[in-house]
Parts: sequence; structure tokens; C-alpha cells
Amino acid sequence: MKITGLVVGFLVLATGGAAGYAYWKLNSNIQSDDLSANGKDGAGHEKADAFGRTPINILVIGSDGRTNAKDCKLGGACKTAGGERADVEMVVHISADRTNATVMSVPRDLRADWSGCHDDGHQSMGPQHNTMINAALAGGPGCSVVAVHELTGIPIDHFMKVDFSGVVDMSNAVGGVQVCVDADVYDPYSHLKLKAGKHTLQGDAALEFLRTRHGFGDSSDSRGRTEGQHVFLTALLNKLKDDGTLSSPSKMWKLANAATKALTVDNSLDSITKLIGLGEDLNKVPTNRVTFATLQTADTKVNGVYETHLVQPGASALFKTIADDQSLTTASGAKTTAGATATASAAPTVAPGTVAVQVRNGAAKDGALVPGRASDVVTELKARGFKLATAVTGAATPTTSLTYPAGGQPQAQAVAKALGIPAADVKQTADATGVVLTVGSDWTTGTTFPGAKVDASDSQRKTALDGSNYQNGSDKGSCAKVSKYDDVIGVDANGHVTTKDNPPHSTSPTHAYAISPNVKDSAP
Repeated sequence: MKITGLVVGFLVLATGGAAGYAYWKLNSNIQSDDLSANGKDGAGHEKADAFGRTPINILVIGSDGRTNAKDCKLGGACKTAGGERADVEMVVHISADRTNATVMSVPRDLRADWSGCHDDGHQSMGPQHNTMINAALAGGPGCSVVAVHELTGIPIDHFMKVDFSGVVDMSNAVGGVQVCVDADVYDPYSHLKLKAGKHTLQGDAALEFLRTRHGFGDSSDSRGRTEGQHVFLTALLNKLKDDGTLSSPSKMWKLANAATKALTVDNSLDSITKLIGLGEDLNKVPTNRVTFATLQTADTKVNGVYETHLVQPGASALFKTIADDQSLTTASGAKTTAGATATASAAPTVAPGTVAVQVRNGAAKDGALVPGRASDVVTELKARGFKLATAVTGAATPTTSLTYPAGGQPQAQAVAKALGIPAADVKQTADATGVVLTVGSDWTTGTTFPGAKVDASDSQRKTALDGSNYQNGSDKGSCAKVSKYDDVIGVDANGHVTTKDNPPHSTSPTHAYAISPNVKDSAP
């Protein structure tokens, strides 16, 4: 018994010590930095919903910095690359109720303005105007956070930065990711070479796929590179879910060990428990309620140079849906069909177009009515299909109310669901002649009731997704579309880029594959 007791005691101490060492090892791997390069307000602040829950917005940054020998070899052009820029920027939005998520890619060449950056340990920069947004990373990841927040109006809660070698290591840790391409493709700039069909990519091949811009879509950063990335990330997300990685301690260990070595995160994520908690939040979101979208941009020639700028109204609509925590899918996972999310989805018993509602402005601040409140709410109602909504000026009132006559409850409920008005504020009154919404002093800003969780309207979804090259997270079998453009400057049989022709001729990625027999494929 004494021997057994000693053995058991030793095992307890040994396993406890191993767990402690593992925890210490993972925590010591993590590199962290300031969230914002401009103080505590530089990243914005989230607003809680009616239940006190807040969404999570993470800026994922892929750095092109050649800061060590491994990254230098992987990225090439070590002597000419210079500095550190964001090859990839994505805003990952996880809703407050953890039922849906949106991943918005920000093209690296997008021109933007931001207020400059001053963060300890990083290069300072003054106010920027019409500057490529990827250049903000020179001021540190917190500067990229500032630039993206000021561009979009979306609060950024965390950032994660990964370099070339980090992508290689993490793809190896998950055992590779299976992707599909719809034609033969060779991009000599990223070195990606694949035959049409399915391939499992890891290591260098995964990095080549994620960096490819000339091989996919329209061969641009806004369509070419992000299309391939969305295909890869959709496959990765489904693999992690299908394998149970995000809910398995043993599988999470391998991934966490690679991730903590590969990532630089903001200071509030600098422990393994916080990172695992973030993984658990993501695991709650069904794949069919994840939307991948590319921010709408277009290239315009300015003084002989092409510049990338936002395309409206799509870009602003996409910003608004994320900032307002609105899903780009319905509760069933549909992308653009009419309907509402899990919290506002029950279809009204009457069609919105048949509901006549009068909106009265009773919202007062500092003793005076806030101008335009009724008109603002009417505009929102009309966007949601309530074409018979009208605005009038009323008397100041402390609280919002929605009244209706006998038999008018279905019409009033339709209005309440559209705007997130609490059931307690919806009442039948004897003297009512129609549905009347009085906007009170408890609702002085915004077009949905404060703290309410309402879905984007179908028209809002369509505007937000128009031109965004979007993909649903459940589309794991979709293939990356290989570019048809002659955008690869000629290559020889060994796959070397050649400009010996005058002027140099161009070829398509598929033709480049055919004329480069001596180049080994990236994956079988």
C-alpha cells in the first residue's frame, strides 16, 4: 500500500508538473504588442447588446517582413523588399450571440487616410493621406489596427499577426489543407504550380497558395489573391470542425504549440487560456453562417498610376453590417434571401409593404427635439419594405412607444421586429386610429432601438455583398477559379520569369503551367 501510494503520488506530481510545464511553455511562446498605436481609444469600443454581450472583431495580419533567415528564404527579394507591410488584412467578426461570423478581406493596395501612429518600439508616422493601407504595418500592428478602424468605423478588439514561416508551421500543424483549383495554374511569382483538381497543401505549398495573386480571379489583390485565400480558409475552417480540433484538448495542443510560436497578438490575448477561449467562441459558429467577403474596390488611373479605391455604396454597407453586428446570412445559412436571423427571424404575419405606420419625433436632448429622428427611422423602415411609413413632428416624450388599434397587433409586431423595439413598449390603445411609433428621448441616435439585435434587411445584405466576391463557409468543395488573363510575364521551361522579348510577352497561368515542364508541382 505504501509503495502504491508513493507511485500514485509520484504520478500526480509528474502529470501536474508536465501540465504546468506545458502551460508555461505555450505562454512563453506568445509574442504580444499594443492593440492600438494611438492609445486606448485608437481601436474603437464595442457596444453591448440588450443581454450585455459584445461581438468580437479581430484584425488578422499577414506580414511580408523578411525579419529572419527563414522568412527571407521563403519570401525572396530580401535585399529589395524593404520594411514590413501587410500582405494580408482580414477583419474577422464573431457576432455577440456567437451564431454567425463575417470575414472581410481588405485589399493591401487600397488607398486610405489615417491619423498617423506613435507606438513605443515602432516607427512613428504622421497623418497619412491616400496611402496604401498595407504601409501602416511599418508603424507596428497597432498602427494597422488604427488604419483599419478609421477606414471602416469597425471597433477592433484584437489583432493576430503571422509571418511567412508562421503560415508554413501552422499549415504543417493541422496536417495540411485540401483545396481545389479549376484549371492548371502556375504563378512564377509565388511559385505555386498545381494541376487542375484537388490537392492537400501544407508547408511551402500552403504559403504559395495564400500569396498567389496572378494565378486566380482577375489576377489582382482585390480579387485574385483574396479569392484563393477564402477558398483555403473555408477548407481550413471545415477541417478544424470536422476533425474536432477546436474541441479536442490533445489536437488543440499541437495547433496551439505552432500558433503560439507563429503569432504576435495584442496584449489582451497574451495567454494560452485566452487564445483557447477565442477558439471556443469561433467553434460555436456553424460553418454555413460564416461569410467570406472582399471589400469592394476598383483600380483607377491617377496621373498615370493605378490606385485602388473603395466602391460605394457596397463598401459602406459592408462596414455597417459588421459594425452593427448584423449577419450576412439568414438563420438557415442562406446568403441573400429575404428573412431575418435567429433573433429577429420570425416572419411577420403581414407583408411590410401593407403596413401604414406613422413615426413621430419625440426624442429630446437638452430640452430640445433632436432634428430628423422620425425621418431617420422612416428611412430605415422603407429600406426594410415598409413603404407606407411617414414622419411627423411630435412632442418630447421620455420613452419610446408603439401603439396600435384593435386588430392592429400583427402590423405593430412587424414594425417592432424590424426595429428591435421591446415587447413592453408595444401596446394597444383605445383611441388609436393606426399604428404609431413615437421615438422617445431614450432613442436619440441610430435607426434601430438601442441594444436591440436585428438582422440586416435583404436589401442591406445585397448591397453589402454586391461586388464582394463572397463565399459561404459551408462551400468547402468550391474550387479556386484560375485566372484567364495573360498576366504572367513570359516564363521559360525552367519556370524562370523572362523579359527577353521586347516588349516582353505575357501568358496566362494555365499556359505558364504547360510551358514549364521542368518545374516541380507544389503538391501531388
